[in-house]
Amino acid sequence: METLKYILKRLAMAVLSLFIITTIIFLLLRMMPIEGYLGAGYEKMSAETIENSLRNLGLLDPIHVQLKNFYVNLFHGDLGTSWIYRPKVPITEILAPKIPISLTLGALAMLLALVVGIPLGVVMSRFKGKWPDKLGTGFIVLLNAVPVVVFYLFIQIYGSKALGVSMLFNKNDVSTWILPIICLSLGNIANYAMWMRRYMVDQLNSDYVKLAMAKGVSRRDIMYKHVFRNAFVPMVQLLPSSLLLTIMGSIYVESLFSIPGMGGLLIDVIKRQDNTMVQALVLIYACMGILGLLLGDLLMAVVDPRIKLSKQGGAR
Repeated sequence: METLKYILKRLAMAVLSLFIITTIIFLLLRMMPIEGYLGAGYEKMSAETIENSLRNLGLLDPIHVQLKNFYVNLFHGDLGTSWIYRPKVPITEILAPKIPISLTLGALAMLLALVVGIPLGVVMSRFKGKWPDKLGTGFIVLLNAVPVVVFYLFIQIYGSKALGVSMLFNKNDVSTWILPIICLSLGNIANYAMWMRRYMVDQLNSDYVKLAMAKGVSRRDIMYKHVFRNAFVPMVQLLPSSLLLTIMGSIYVESLFSIPGMGGLLIDVIKRQDNTMVQALVLIYACMGILGLLLGDLLMAVVDPRIKLSKQGGAR
């Protein structure tokens, strides 16, 4: 029962956060120029035509009526219609082939980050103060100090030459997936390595580790059977930030590699001022971010028995 209450509470908070974000986005976009709702022929329209078009779109209704209609349509799965990017085409139809590409690349990037970042953090903690630790620290500092755009361009230009692959993405050529996935995983690799090292070093300084060493337990057994397990628990907290880093990275990476996904699409519709498309895409990204926060919160409560689901006894 306590678990169910905890989950329902977190779900309610997530829904409330999403409602607030969506409403703010809706209101802000209603302050944008009306060209974003009328398409390329706006300049040739007469004042009467513009007014009729806005009335048909419901943009002349009171703002609370517009907001109500928006949520009614949203609950029916209607994200609206594009007026500039692909005039009079439903947004769901535009996004249908693009979402799988973005999700696939994002999932592969997060998997690569886990496979590389966590072992890197383990190696750094095991050889603390030695050259593996120094090299890993240098790698993390470099990634955090230099703008990611520089890394993306460097990987695209020199990586394509080194691997002999195209600089641009091709859905049917898996070799062109390599560089975008590497770019998307860089931030998370550094994040996982940094925090895994920190958590393992903290565990190595714990009393139970010192006691195990005094009893003659091998360092290898201590590292992997005890320290690693305990240090991996708080890594679940990184799930939301990992998801958000991947989302933010995809916005630029997809545009850079000409990937027909959602990231490049968002930049394109913002440039074209297709307000309805911008609204739908930002809403989807907000959902993904909030979902990541929710999953991280719930998984942390599941994997860490020290966290109490009820308010008694030091609630989280």
